[in-house]
Amino acid sequence: MLTVGDRLPPFRLQSVVSLDHGHEFAELTHESHPQRWLVLFTWPMDFTFVCPTELAEFGRRHAAFRERDAQLLGMSTDTQYVHLAWRQQHPELKSLPYPMLADTKRELSSALGILHKSEGVPLRATFIVDPNGVIRYVGVHDLAVGRSVDEVLRTLDALQTDELCPCNWQPGQATLKV
Repeated sequence: MLTVGDRLPPFRLQSVVSLDHGHEFAELTHESHPQRWLVLFTWPMDFTFVCPTELAEFGRRHAAFRERDAQLLGMSTDTQYVHLAWRQQHPELKSLPYPMLADTKRELSSALGILHKSEGVPLRATFIVDPNGVIRYVGVHDLAVGRSVDEVLRTLDALQTDELCPCNWQPGQATLKV
C-alpha cells in the first residue's frame, strides 16, 4: 500500500459529477485540481449499507473541505453508470457535491494497494494529498466499519498548519514549539 511521502499515482478516470441530463459525466485526472489539497476516499461498492452513510456525510461536510481549499474525490470500482444509478436512487446521494470516480479497471486502487485480498473491492481508505501530489495521510478501515469525517477534517487542519500538532489537537489550539 502507498503511504505517507509517496506520490499519488497518475490516473484518468470517468466520474459522475452531476444529475443534470447531458452533464452527468466528466473525465478527471490527477491534474484536474492543480494546487489544491485532495481528499481521496474509497468505498467497497455501490448499493450497499455502510457506504452511503459515508458518502452522505462527506457530502454534508463538503463546504468544510472547500473552506480548506481541499477537493473531495470519492471512488469505487463500480462504473460511472452504476454510480449514476445509485445517486438517482438513493435520497441522501442525489445532491452529492463532489465527483464519484469510477476505477472500473482497478488501476488506481491497485496502484494505491487498497484492494481487499479476498473480496477484490477497495477497502475504506482515505488519502490526504498535498498540492504537490504527495500523500500526507493514509487511513484504512475494515469493510464493515465506516470512517470518521470529523477525523479526516481534523487531520487536514493539522497538516495545513505545517507545524507539530500534539495528540488530540484541535483547530485553534496551540501547536508544539521546539
